[in-house]
Amino acid sequence: MKTLPNISAQFDEYKISKIIDKNFSRLAPLFYPFITNWLTRAYGVYGDIDKYLIAIYLVNRQFIFYRKNGFIVSFETFFENKPLEIDKINISDISKDLKIPKESVRRKIQELENRGVIKRVKKKILIYRSGLSSDRVNIAIKELSLLLYEFNKILKDEREVDNVFEIEKIISSIKQNYSFCWYQFYKFLFSYTNRWRDQIQDLETLCIGMTVVLNATQSKQSAPSKKNRTVYFKEIMGSDLRGVNAMSLSEITGIPRPTVVRKLKWLLNKRFLHINDKKLISLDAKDSAFKQSKEMQKQNFVSLSNFIYRLFNQIKVINS
Repeated sequence: MKTLPNISAQFDEYKISKIIDKNFSRLAPLFYPFITNWLTRAYGVYGDIDKYLIAIYLVNRQFIFYRKNGFIVSFETFFENKPLEIDKINISDISKDLKIPKESVRRKIQELENRGVIKRVKKKILIYRSGLSSDRVNIAIKELSLLLYEFNKILKDEREVDNVFEIEKIISSIKQNYSFCWYQFYKFLFSYTNRWRDQIQDLETLCIGMTVVLNATQSKQSAPSKKNRTVYFKEIMGSDLRGVNAMSLSEITGIPRPTVVRKLKWLLNKRFLHINDKKLISLDAKDSAFKQSKEMQKQNFVSLSNFIYRLFNQIKVINS
């Protein structure tokens, strides 16, 4: 950092939340691909999203260590060949923080060890970079940068800022502040998936459901317009005239078709999704499903707003 950051460049968190809510229709077509693609890529690593979540939970221990000691580590430095070193694993903490049963956590950690992703050395745990593909993270950074770029444009339209950062500048800023930014992302991700885990069976079910949501949001895309979160969700209900079938969902997510069919049945029975006479699945959740998840969706929106606020604030302050 060549100059001291300007504290006056910070944003007001409450104001940011109001702006995101008011302009949700502009951010949703970028947020849903970001989170859905992340879940799909996570499944593709081990064929088990929970197993990947446990691996990044352990990585996040390193990010927490950096924060406690005032370090900010760049993307390039973080992905050097040297293994990450963390303290011993506490199964109970992982189970509690990720809402995964203890026995499942214990089994999945052993599977990660068998695959050479982690290694126990006396009282320490080594995490090898081979299990933390920088390519996947690079893709996620680019998708996240598109979301932040659109948010920056919204701020300019709302007359909160004078300039819009180029996408490459946002990518560069995230990579420069990688440990800070990805700690914030994992903090958001863990809370987001935990709340959904309380509503549905597992994260593979979430991945399938989110893929249907993504299909609906892409079907609804038209000329950019400013709609708040409530209006936006009302409009996309039943708007997906194309729908998507189980085979397509399997091909998109990489989840085997029999598993997709079984999890779709659960989502349909809970009335989160709708199926027509052509066996096409669409987002047309009924009142019971939305009443059930309304408070959770509100909490997830607050987490998303806080996440965007913290990342963009960091980018704006360091570039002010």
